[in-house]
Amino acid sequence: MRAALVAGLLAGYGVAVPVGAVGAYVVALTARTSLRTGACAALGVAAADGLYALVAAAGGGGLAPLLEPVAGPLRIGSALVLLALAAHTAHTALRRRAGAAAPPEQTPPAPGRAFLTLLGITLLNPLTVLYFAALVLGGGGQDAATSGTLARAVFVAAAFAASASWQLLLASGGALLGRALTGPRGRLLTALGSSALVAWLAVRLLVA
Repeated sequence: MRAALVAGLLAGYGVAVPVGAVGAYVVALTARTSLRTGACAALGVAAADGLYALVAAAGGGGLAPLLEPVAGPLRIGSALVLLALAAHTAHTALRRRAGAAAPPEQTPPAPGRAFLTLLGITLLNPLTVLYFAALVLGGGGQDAATSGTLARAVFVAAAFAASASWQLLLASGGALLGRALTGPRGRLLTALGSSALVAWLAVRLLVA
């Protein structure tokens, strides 16, 4: 259970920590509406991450016996994918460090609409499902994917909790500090920190 918990937490934080367009929007939305609206938006992002973690964990468990003969090459391929994702995040942050948050809407959304909007936006992000699939099928979440229903549930719950805690932190930052975390330095540091975490997970796959 501990391995599944740690894998889920690392996966959730690895995909949630970069303050990209979605994170910047959560901060800006909270700053101009309310903490309740921002929290609902944050939970929409976390719900999408949790759904992707569930799909990856369930699929990984079913595919694991079939993929066992090619586990070595698959682990290397997954590690390369994770390294590419880390490099992409860092490269984008360094290139577009001065990018602005999404423009404000004429009528701020209600909490329910904010949740559904951010859920839909995050579900449309192909990097999210690619990240979880590479991590689980490559071995980063293998304990959660192959050790039974309870371990899979722990992995998914931990990934959701990690994503939700970070997104709620962004919402709280929007309420307390306005646009502070959407500035160039904040976006750069969070993106580079997440890139380092994802790269570390990829190295773990290569040396496993």
